[in-house]
Amino acid sequence: MVRFILQKFLFMLLSLFVLVTATFVLMNAVPGSPLQREKAPNPQIQKNLEAFYGLDKPLIQQYGIYLKNLLRFDLGISMKQRYKSVNKIISDSFGYSLRLGIVSVMTSVVGGCVLGIIAALYHRRFLDHLAMVLAVIGLAVPSMVLAPLLQYLFAVKLRLFPVARLEGPLDYVLPTIALSSVSIAFIARLIRTTMIEVLHADFIRTAKAKGLPGHLIVWRHALRNSMLPVVTYLGYLVANVITGSVIIEAIFAIPGMGKFFVQSVIDRDYPLIMGITVFYAVLLMVCRFLADIAYALVDPRLRLQAAKVAA
Repeated sequence: MVRFILQKFLFMLLSLFVLVTATFVLMNAVPGSPLQREKAPNPQIQKNLEAFYGLDKPLIQQYGIYLKNLLRFDLGISMKQRYKSVNKIISDSFGYSLRLGIVSVMTSVVGGCVLGIIAALYHRRFLDHLAMVLAVIGLAVPSMVLAPLLQYLFAVKLRLFPVARLEGPLDYVLPTIALSSVSIAFIARLIRTTMIEVLHADFIRTAKAKGLPGHLIVWRHALRNSMLPVVTYLGYLVANVITGSVIIEAIFAIPGMGKFFVQSVIDRDYPLIMGITVFYAVLLMVCRFLADIAYALVDPRLRLQAAKVAA
């Protein structure tokens, strides 16, 4: 088990190194200087700015300096956000993205599991068909399309929820639905498919023969074995929520990291683009790493395989 975790951790570090290198090379492959303005500045001011940001040095030296600063958790200074540090921008904005992400992930897992369980227990009946119709709609409608529709219907027309911002509990409802609709539908289909198969397994028949109540069979036996694909999907779920939140934050005017990421791309703010990209990458890779560990803990077959390899 320890060897399995160590291998995953080393692979995560290697993936992060490759991503940082590729992003740095692609950023500097774009023609022109990120310090260019529509109106040409004083040549001496331009040189001073390039020296301040290290753009006057060879590319390989810039890369070495960036890696050195990255190891010290220094993401640099923004070129356009009034010269604030990237660390400060991320720390001020990440709270909004984190809260929305946590609520969306919890909503996705709970909503998807409930919908999938109902569909599996009422297989080929009305509730099963209704749940699958909702799942198909959730998968078919992108969040960028669903979000404006929710705003127009529930905020503008019915005035049940605020149109934008993220200040009170009601502000979370519409962006959470828009952000988690695809994940709810996907998890519901996973749970339904797996649970239908599990409910016909021999150990479920044994549990029924022992006289266990139906709710105990579902929650203690069937659901636990049906959750393995969901645990595997959790890493991708966090990725979908984080990348999707960039668009959702822009639509609902949420001052999270998505707002600054979009603006940094428009402004060609290299330190901010690199900083948010690296931060997102670390967050996603850590979530995938934890999901792999959780999968190994839930699935005893993987623990046995890891033990055989270690032996």
